[in-house]
Amino acid sequence: MQKAREKDLDLVEIVPNASPPVCRIMDLKRFLYEQKKKEKEIKKKQKAFQTKEIRFTPETSEHDYKFKKQHVENFLKEGHRVKVTIFYKGREILHKERGYQFLEKLTRELASAGKIERPPKMEGPRLSVIFIPV
Repeated sequence: MQKAREKDLDLVEIVPNASPPVCRIMDLKRFLYEQKKKEKEIKKKQKAFQTKEIRFTPETSEHDYKFKKQHVENFLKEGHRVKVTIFYKGREILHKERGYQFLEKLTRELASAGKIERPPKMEGPRLSVIFIPV
C-alpha cells in the first residue's frame, strides 16, 4: 500500500480467492474502464438468435407452400430457429390429421437445412413445430 501511495495509484485486488490474494498497483478508474470495454466486446460478438414464425393453413396452395418453404430454409441457413404454425379456421379443425401430414411433408423436405427441436403440438386452433438449424 505504501508503494501505491508513493506513485499516486491504487492497490487493486485482482484475484481475491487466491492464497495470498493477487493485487496490482494501477489506476482503478482505468482498470474499470478497460473491464467495461472488454464486456462490451464480448456482448458484441455474441449472436442473438431469433425465432421466426411462418404460418400455413391445411389448405395452403402448392405455390404458396413452396414460397414459404423457401423462407423457412433461408431462415434456417441464417441460423435462426423457425416456428412453423398451421392455423385451422372454422371446421378445418375436424381434420387435424391433414395438418400432421403437412408437417411430415415439410419436415422431409427440410431435412438438409434443419431438424425438429420440438415435435408437433396442438395449441388451441394451431398446430406448431419448431425447427433448428442443422
